[in-house]
Amino acid sequence: MSVPSAITELDDLVRNADPRRRAKAVRQLAELFVEGAPAFGSQHVAVFDTVLSALAPATESTTRAELAGRIAALSNAPPTLVDQLARDTDVRVAGPLLRASPLIDEPTLVEIARAMGQPHLLALSERATLGIPVTDVLVRRGERDVIRSLAGNDGAVLSSQSYSRLIKRAESDGMLAIAMGQRQDMSDDLLHELLAGSVDLVRRRLFEAATPVRKASIAKAMVAITGNAPTPPRQRDFAAAQREVVELHRAGRLNKETLLDLARTRKYEETVAVLSAVSAIPVGAVDTILTGERRDSVLVLAKALALEWPTVRALLAFRAPDGMSPATNFELARTNFERLSPTTAQRVVKFWKERAQA
Repeated sequence: MSVPSAITELDDLVRNADPRRRAKAVRQLAELFVEGAPAFGSQHVAVFDTVLSALAPATESTTRAELAGRIAALSNAPPTLVDQLARDTDVRVAGPLLRASPLIDEPTLVEIARAMGQPHLLALSERATLGIPVTDVLVRRGERDVIRSLAGNDGAVLSSQSYSRLIKRAESDGMLAIAMGQRQDMSDDLLHELLAGSVDLVRRRLFEAATPVRKASIAKAMVAITGNAPTPPRQRDFAAAQREVVELHRAGRLNKETLLDLARTRKYEETVAVLSAVSAIPVGAVDTILTGERRDSVLVLAKALALEWPTVRALLAFRAPDGMSPATNFELARTNFERLSPTTAQRVVKFWKERAQA
């Protein structure tokens, strides 16, 4: 087939073909490219780039998202196509490339960070490495989820100005403060500033999560701020609570009503022991789920166990504050809990059990 006829056929495919035919062509071409990518030279890549960048915009977002996922990590992916998909307004399409593509240069990342919404910024914040020009924009424009993600990304380099902004925001966001305190590139002076603006509960959580070297820095800063070094966290003993669970089982009272009563009355060890018994997850793992960094883990466990919202709310109350008002915090959690699929939650809990057994 001659070049002119091939171009005519491609144009006809873009303009007149059934959407399913276009999607099929894109999937087949993507598969061919991914399989041959290790051996392709620049001329081969250019051919695929011309065809796919012409076809992709005429396909549905699900097809484009699938295409983006297949080429996201390739170092010789079609460059025009990468740039095109990375600027897509649908984050399902742009996200894989914004997170992983090595072909997007820093000026393009900055441009996208300035123009796109929070879902795109969140994807950017998860890149393995980020330079100051990008992180400055993310800190300036990012909302809570973006900022927390960025603070927890050790590959993101932060300017002194961004550090100042984040430390200020951490005064009203305990989870952000904990993420900031774990950064290895934070100086002792900045750590002192962060701790000075944090409440005692956040300081304790930060100390508990820190590395041994960082613990020493935190202790030194706390002496300067309060005159007292932080005390190591008390090791919880669940043995007595587990014996109580056995008695509850014998009495026929190992049920959701008992769990709600224990959680509402702030009996932490007993609550963990009951959750462990009804979920078949070890108490140590349940302890981590209940008070760990991710609130969503509590929602997943509760959904898998078919718990009612009052019980979930009581379980969430064991956690450290995360900077929102209690009403806002619980309302967002309730929305996420209601949206969570029981099947998905059960699948995650099954994975937790298998990991604990391993």
